Amino acid sequence: MSDHDNPGPGARIDAAVARLTAAAATGTPCAPVREFLGRDDIDAAYEVQRRLAAARSAAGARVVGAKIGLTAPAVQQQFDVFRPDFGVLFDDMLFAHAEPLPLSRFLQPRAEGEIAFVLGRDIDRPGAGVADVLRATEFVLPAIEIVDSRITGWDLAITDTVADNASSGAVVLGTTPYPLSGLDLSRVGMVLQRDGEPVSFGAGHACLGSPVVAVAWLARELVAREQPLRAGDVVMSGALGPMVPIERPGRYRLALDGLGEVEAVIEEETK
Repeated sequence: MSDHDNPGPGARIDAAVARLTAAAATGTPCAPVREFLGRDDIDAAYEVQRRLAAARSAAGARVVGAKIGLTAPAVQQQFDVFRPDFGVLFDDMLFAHAEPLPLSRFLQPRAEGEIAFVLGRDIDRPGAGVADVLRATEFVLPAIEIVDSRITGWDLAITDTVADNASSGAVVLGTTPYPLSGLDLSRVGMVLQRDGEPVSFGAGHACLGSPVVAVAWLARELVAREQPLRAGDVVMSGALGPMVPIERPGRYRLALDGLGEVEAVIEEETK
């Protein structure tokens, strides 16, 4: 078998980077990159993610935090992927409550209800746990994540979504901060509405038992990869219920028990 028939790891990673870069640049979804990476090589997939993130940073985007994906059982079952992953948040991905987002920005968007953590301290200790997260969190916010995929039809294995920055799109943050003191995030209920109609229900315990547990998992993963969470970072802690397709302009309003509401406004174009 020739080298062309059996390319080495570097060539396979390069091919995945090129395919995802082209999909993002053209707005045209692409075939799964597991063709190059296989279904289980998580480290190769994170290397693809790292290279794509480095290219965005070189083009002027600023890293402002991280996101966790595939935490809720309902979402895992939607994709037949049963382990969490993470991606990078950039400054141009963050929007405020009711700030319009153009539908044309996305390829195959879906909405998720989440809780965002904003850190007041670094979390850089190996083996970081729940107590570290509680100490480091300055406040939490209700948040809607607009997940998106550069992979045609959301046909994902774990390596596809990891390479594609954990299927990231945009984040809409609430504007009223809530301190964690006295809050049990595992018991927070969630309702996500689309144009006034409930379309997704969930609760904090669906997110790895609690969003705090999910953020602790992320902190350990990032320390192990020498990319620790830092003070000021925004952390999207994972979906509390099933994701909802965004097929047309509309208003997506998330209500969280004890944590207020946030609304994502999807328009044909921003005005």
